[in-house]
Amino acid sequence: MVDSPQATGTPNAVSHDVIIVGGGLAGGLIALALHRHAPDCRFLVIEAGRSFGGHHRWSWFETDIRPKARTLMAGFDLNGWDEGYDITFPRLGRTLPTSYRSLASAEFHAKLIAELPAECVMLETKAASLDAGGVTLADGTRLAAKRVIDCRPFKPSKALSGGWQVFLGQQFRCETPHGLTRPIIMDASVDQLAPHGNGAAYRFVYVLPLSPTDVFIEDTYYADQPKMDADVLKGRVAEYAHRNGWKGEVVDQEAGILPVISGGDINAALAEVAIPGVALAGARGGFSHPLTSYTLPFAVDNALAIAHLLASRPALTGEELADFCKRRSKRHWRTTAYYRMLSRMLFEAAEPDKRVVVFEHFYALQGKLVERFYAGRSTWPDRLRILAGKPPVAIPRAIRALFSSGKPLNMETPA
Repeated sequence: MVDSPQATGTPNAVSHDVIIVGGGLAGGLIALALHRHAPDCRFLVIEAGRSFGGHHRWSWFETDIRPKARTLMAGFDLNGWDEGYDITFPRLGRTLPTSYRSLASAEFHAKLIAELPAECVMLETKAASLDAGGVTLADGTRLAAKRVIDCRPFKPSKALSGGWQVFLGQQFRCETPHGLTRPIIMDASVDQLAPHGNGAAYRFVYVLPLSPTDVFIEDTYYADQPKMDADVLKGRVAEYAHRNGWKGEVVDQEAGILPVISGGDINAALAEVAIPGVALAGARGGFSHPLTSYTLPFAVDNALAIAHLLASRPALTGEELADFCKRRSKRHWRTTAYYRMLSRMLFEAAEPDKRVVVFEHFYALQGKLVERFYAGRSTWPDRLRILAGKPPVAIPRAIRALFSSGKPLNMETPA
């Protein structure tokens, strides 16, 4: 049995084995994993918004998630493509065979609401403060817990360096079938200039055929500043739809600005957001791919690791769980150092309007190598192969970037 609750002595205190603060991807998957794999654990997930997951779409390659971990995503209403995916560059076009998956936050929310016990969920509830003994809500209610997990959003840190991935996507409902059967993960044949005020950038369009008539079109660019001109991006999405002859109406939209971390001091960054005795997970805890900003594979791994740990060690303290998550974060930082180096190459060695050449060089490589790259499991031969051949950037700039600590993440609040 997991620890029994202890009263706190306050009239409105409620005791739990685990409280998860933040019902985004990481927090929601931890709750689901606890429900499925640690059934004796009395947990509660608190989310400030009206639904789990906010308003997002998460996508991943099937090979990003290890086979034994894929069961956690069982039951979600996914979009999936087993015919592979396309990429397009000015001098390169390919179809790669890897299966691709995508999950909308509406389906994420629906599944969690259907499966998690109602008493384990608190939506539209803001946590005012967290500590090792529980959570205090904005209305003053005190919720006691043996363990607290902080899954709130990523917080930029002056201790980290890198750039930003800026995107806006719209779902079009076409008047006639659009004709696509595979996703287009990158169409970088488009103009490489970022919207005004953000300089040049690596830009591409990302396309998902969600049904015979629904298509999701996202304009994405890698830039030095966390700025978004939403009107310009909407216009670019509309232009792309028009170019492909897709007429219809916009039925959904999402936008975001994600960090692309190229270096820094992870210990200092974690110290800025850490609360003694509180575990850190999700992007706030550093669990993302440094170059692609993908988070779902790492969220799945962490959720299962936490659930299995609590199921096997019911006496585990909150401090021990916090240490467990911190060790995983630091190990993730070590194992992804290569990708941060590539991020520095992208942001420092390549001129902004030439960054497309870096990606074009990469996508010309062998398909299995690309799979392992996205999964964050590149082998040493993979790493050497990526850097081999005619350099897509000037050698002196590449050498400087190799030994650079990276450009500090701009602390300006993303628009």
